[in-house]
Amino acid sequence: MKSLPITALGLGLAATLALTACSSTGASAGGAFRPSNTTMTVPFSAGGGSDISGRTVAAGLEAATGVNVTTENREGGAGAVGYSYFLGQAGTDSHLLATETSLLTLPIAQDVEFDHTSFTPIAKFGDDYTLLVVRADSPYRTCADVVDAAGTDRVVAAVSGAVSLDEVVFSMVEKDQDVEFDRVPFESGGEVLAGLLAGQVDIASLNPSEAIGQIESGDFRALCAFAEERYEYEELADIPTAAEQGIDVAFAQFRGIIAPGGISDEAADYWIDVAGTFAESDEYTTYIEDNYLQPNVSYGDEFAEYLETASSDLETVFDK
Repeated sequence: MKSLPITALGLGLAATLALTACSSTGASAGGAFRPSNTTMTVPFSAGGGSDISGRTVAAGLEAATGVNVTTENREGGAGAVGYSYFLGQAGTDSHLLATETSLLTLPIAQDVEFDHTSFTPIAKFGDDYTLLVVRADSPYRTCADVVDAAGTDRVVAAVSGAVSLDEVVFSMVEKDQDVEFDRVPFESGGEVLAGLLAGQVDIASLNPSEAIGQIESGDFRALCAFAEERYEYEELADIPTAAEQGIDVAFAQFRGIIAPGGISDEAADYWIDVAGTFAESDEYTTYIEDNYLQPNVSYGDEFAEYLETASSDLETVFDK
């Protein structure tokens, strides 16, 4: 099956956080790092899967540390605006970014000044597979129906940018099935959802957390999941995989956090410890379950290895 590697590690990182008095710069009188306030940048607009993830993780980190974590959206350029802004925060210990697959696809497909090595990898919290969804009044009943139609007719697909998760998935399907979709670009998953609801496109590839409300209300129908196996979540368990319908494609978008490049070792260790504490909390379990993620966790150097491998594999999707 054509799927990108998933790093499945245990959640066995226990961390005891030394909460010491600190100055506004994040350095305490005793030399231990602890920020007074932190910013979590989301490189997409509000309402999509990345925004949901960023805000949920920010709240979890805040609960784990007692440190105020403020979330800000810096959307534009399919994530390029937010990541470029974050590149300029090099050396800032009290800043994080809610990262996902565009960290890897942007440097491959566009002329940007960063790649994943420009930042400090903190934690990968889980994998987010995607669903092919249509409006309830669509003539398509399966993903195979969509592929068959694309072979002879115009099928319009929504994408949230030229290097987005949905672009990756649709490109993989095109290569596997020798078909072609027309694209209509949107800025975020939330805008894709609205475009599909309005009938501006025929199909969309959305994360379950983005589409579950419309699926349960009957406005959307999920045709297949681009995953190795069916979901175990009750709400999604009846959705067949693409492979069950003869489409040999699976893809999981990772969800995690990074810090700017050039931060101190003490700050990097602190955020990795905080991420480990969050990953062992009830808030993390709720985050995974509410967003229908797979809880595949990695930290620091192991997260960096995942990014390197996934980047190499994604180059084949974009013919690099």
